Amino acid sequence: MNTYNSDEWQGWMRAALNGDAGLYRKLLAAVRPWLLSYFRRRLYGSECEDLVQMTLLSLHEKRHTYDVSAPFMPWIAAIARNKLIDYVRKAGRHVHVELDEAMGVDDGLRPELAARDVQVLLSQLPKDQARVIGLHKLNELSVEETAAATGKSASAVKVIVHRGLKKLQGLVGLKGGTNE
Repeated sequence: MNTYNSDEWQGWMRAALNGDAGLYRKLLAAVRPWLLSYFRRRLYGSECEDLVQMTLLSLHEKRHTYDVSAPFMPWIAAIARNKLIDYVRKAGRHVHVELDEAMGVDDGLRPELAARDVQVLLSQLPKDQARVIGLHKLNELSVEETAAATGKSASAVKVIVHRGLKKLQGLVGLKGGTNE
């Protein structure tokens, strides 16, 4: 169970942006264990501590971009996710990312935020391709059911899904993806 209070952290961030150095230090100290847990669930070894430090530094450098009317957790989670992606790119590792609406729940993020992230990614694909991926991967229709719902052949559905997922991997910077 996560032991953080996102509303409290949001308040501390607002206060920090208004010059409260004490609450800013308190925020950084409170966010650190959450970040460590976030990275440990995704990576093994000592790089987790390095990623926490890089994320905290990035939070500090980008704090002026925080919208005080927006929730804090999605903002810090996006910074952490970007640091993880940068690390994975540099290390040349391959990480499997699920296109699942429940994505992010273990990170303390609300499912609707994860669903929004998935929709943002899918919106970068052609509408037909996004629809096929949505039916097959998100709605968990079989290839045959997706084919029947879209009027395409089963083999066409397989090709559309494969190419679409490769394109999505490219959009998030994962090895093997394509931005074509």
